[in-house]
Amino acid sequence: MKNIIAAKLAEIEKSENVRILYAAESGSRAWGIASPDSDYDVRFVYVRPREFYLKLEETRDVIEWQLDKTLDINGWDLSKTLRLLHNSNPRLFEWANSPIIYKTTDEWAEIRKEMNSYFSVRAALHHYISIAERKYEKYKKGDLVKLKRFFYVIHPVLAGKWVLHKKCPPPVPFAELVEAELEPELRPILEDILKQRSEAPEQSMGKRFDKLNENIEKNIASLIAAAGDLPIDEKADWNCLNELFFSIVV
Repeated sequence: MKNIIAAKLAEIEKSENVRILYAAESGSRAWGIASPDSDYDVRFVYVRPREFYLKLEETRDVIEWQLDKTLDINGWDLSKTLRLLHNSNPRLFEWANSPIIYKTTDEWAEIRKEMNSYFSVRAALHHYISIAERKYEKYKKGDLVKLKRFFYVIHPVLAGKWVLHKKCPPPVPFAELVEAELEPELRPILEDILKQRSEAPEQSMGKRFDKLNENIEKNIASLIAAAGDLPIDEKADWNCLNELFFSIVV
């Protein structure tokens, strides 16, 4: 599959007249909890020729290349990426920390060096709380739930706890979050769910896990309370990001 993805990235570069600076896996495969038929969520950062950025008309800053049962491929323009980094976008940190990298460059390495200086505990915590609340509203309805949906609830809860406790971006591998942030008495339950998911199709259903649900609700409430006590971030500086942008666009 890596060869197929590499070919797709080369196809994007040729068809769109872009240069891909970085590409990585996102989602369940990057987390290490994929089901046998999980798709590949490929995310990338690209740059266009300099004249593109000098146009007066508005231009698109995303490429949505493919979405089917096997591949989900899309990317962000360098300008969008750096603006989102200025705002400490948690998705960007997840892409950057992915354990499955399909392509990287020296230019991306320079961006990566500066990323942690733009990380905001407050922004990240609010992001994970929002996801956890939204996903839990869908998850808690009904006695049977998609196993996949459970992980989309527990993941942001554990990621939020990591951010609060360690003041840095959470790791992408789900096992690291579990080891650091899930109460030991709940781990056997989670291990059983993980086993079910690893052996079952993507859309498989399972019974609700009431003990874990209680823990999720308690942790969401705790994270909301903690987020309210965090100070407002100081306004981030643009100079470094501007210099990166000017050095990469040619």
